[in-house]
Amino acid sequence: MTSRIRPATPADVPAIARLIRGLAEYERLPAAPDEARLHEHLFGPRPYAEVLVADTAGRVVGFALFFSSYSTFLTRPGIYLEDLFVEPEHRGRGIGKALLARLARIAVERDCARLEWSVLNWNAPAIRFYDSLGAVPLDDWHTRRLSGEALRRVADLDRASD
Repeated sequence: MTSRIRPATPADVPAIARLIRGLAEYERLPAAPDEARLHEHLFGPRPYAEVLVADTAGRVVGFALFFSSYSTFLTRPGIYLEDLFVEPEHRGRGIGKALLARLARIAVERDCARLEWSVLNWNAPAIRFYDSLGAVPLDDWHTRRLSGEALRRVADLDRASD
């Protein structure tokens, strides 16, 4: 059975939320996606991200959520792949590869300099998959994150300059 890769529509939001929960379970992370917020952020007046879905026999079985980035050194846009997930029972059928191939085509069509993403260091199957496609690790880079209270504290520094 083949999958059709297509841009998500507003009607796909419940399926995308279901897949996000599946990804969170796989990554051992808590997730309770708010479907209304997801709809707003994907299809509202100011979309923050885009989604490709893999549709198999009318059921969404995988997704790739991505957004634009920008390289100041290359002065060209890029694409950041936030999440790629295929339901476990549909893996090994080329769906993940098809999602990435479509995303690479979008990057080329948009004249992007690169397509990049992060992968958890313990996710050996994903790392092998990405390596098989020619993706290279960026060993000189370390991800940093501000969230929650730390994010609010830093934001308050801006208010102090008013």
